[in-house]
Amino acid sequence: MTPEQLKASILQRAMEGKLVPQNPDGEPASELLKRIKAEKEKLISEGKIKRDKKETEIFRGDDGKPYEKFADGSVQEIDVPYDIPDSWEWVRFSTLVEIVRGGSPRPIKDYLTSEVDGINWIKIGDTKKGEKYINNVKEKIKKSGLNKTRFVKKGTFLLTNSMSFGRPYILNVDGAIHDGWLAISNYENSLNRDYLFYILSSNVVYYQFLSLISGAVVKNLNSDKVASILIPLPPLTEQQRIVEAIESALEKVDEYAESYNRLEQLDKEFPDKLKKSILQYAMQGKLVEQDPNDEPVEVLLEKIRAEKQKLFKEGKIKKKDLEISIVSQGDDNSPYEEVPYEIPVSWEWVRLNDITSYIQRGKSPKYSNIPMYPVIAQKCNQWSGFSIDLAKFIAPETVNSYQEERLLRDGDLMWNSTGLGTLGRLAIYSENKNPYGWAVADSHVTVIRVLSGFINYHFIYNFLSSPIVQSVIEEKASGSTKQKELLTKTIKEYLIPLPPLSEQSRIVDKIEQSINIIDALI
Repeated sequence: MTPEQLKASILQRAMEGKLVPQNPDGEPASELLKRIKAEKEKLISEGKIKRDKKETEIFRGDDGKPYEKFADGSVQEIDVPYDIPDSWEWVRFSTLVEIVRGGSPRPIKDYLTSEVDGINWIKIGDTKKGEKYINNVKEKIKKSGLNKTRFVKKGTFLLTNSMSFGRPYILNVDGAIHDGWLAISNYENSLNRDYLFYILSSNVVYYQFLSLISGAVVKNLNSDKVASILIPLPPLTEQQRIVEAIESALEKVDEYAESYNRLEQLDKEFPDKLKKSILQYAMQGKLVEQDPNDEPVEVLLEKIRAEKQKLFKEGKIKKKDLEISIVSQGDDNSPYEEVPYEIPVSWEWVRLNDITSYIQRGKSPKYSNIPMYPVIAQKCNQWSGFSIDLAKFIAPETVNSYQEERLLRDGDLMWNSTGLGTLGRLAIYSENKNPYGWAVADSHVTVIRVLSGFINYHFIYNFLSSPIVQSVIEEKASGSTKQKELLTKTIKEYLIPLPPLSEQSRIVDKIEQSINIIDALI
């Protein structure tokens, strides 16, 4: 049960007379209604108020059923929301309160003022859902606007009658209200202020509001509709006890909400943390078993050396990129230089540049509105995957300025290299997701092209996505706090744990399988 559901349940029990015991020796609500009626008759006779021709009286018949007597003397059986204690009464809201609508001077901008003696202009925008009081307002209006609006005093209830209709607030300031508000006053003799707030906040009232506006094109509550709702009226002394019980219970709800929200957050974070743990284990060689029959990494590295020699002869890489700097173990079994963690003996630490044919930032494009040649920016690379839909386009006349090596290929890793918030996020380029058949990266994205056939690019993607890399990405970056960037040199020198090629594939498959299971459980 959510905190909101628990709160609604508490209010419902309160309004059914089930939250506190009734006092059999106390004055019933029927006596309270008699006094209210007598006071109204007195005021009518004194000419201070007019008789409400719509006012009715609800009573229990000899058969125990509820009936309503109208001003013309007619009587009819009515449906009430639920049974209430014998000491309570169902009444129409208008029997207990006065309800009026606000008004709006128009155009409102002609009446707004910053003068100290301006009148508080109370708007729905000054409130927040779930709050009880209106303590402050942002705007004031001129006194000249008062004859076109309605002035209300501190202690008045306000009820939203449009948009998010039916939200009650208690005024803690004097001010003027527009026609999106209903003002509820003169309740003090029959209703405890806080009891009134809770009854208006309950589903007992809200569902009646919904019924009254059902089918309406514009969901508005007018004063007549609000006046007609049925209110459960306990004795005044019991109202106070109900309020105390509600507020005591709501304190517990607040405590429950803190625990509930923490649990919700943990539930939300758990799948992501579990995925990160899987990546962590995978890159430590703990997710799948090592197979002594796998082709040794040493053999793989020799093949990589041969491939790089071939690429050098073809002019596709430079001589300085031929060297492979293995970080191996000394006689005392310690690494020759610091490495992030221990790896299986069948693995080797290498630099990213050792196992790639191309690492280079994109370049700043000349943009165009012609949708022909997309350029991949940071927003195209999301943890959910690569999206061409977010790409912009370069000017067609600049296409020839891009060397062939800059054109993105299937399996290229695109690593966001600039700016906090996106720094370190990466995606895999997929030709199948690019209907334009051509794409390059901009200067905020570094393209990493592993040696195809020797390195599983999914393995490298998973490593760079893992907490091992992502948790220290800012430390590795250069520049100011607001403009951190991963230098190409830093990326090239990044230490990579290298398993045998067949093990790389097993690790990738196991990661995918594990993550699919997690996603299926969410």
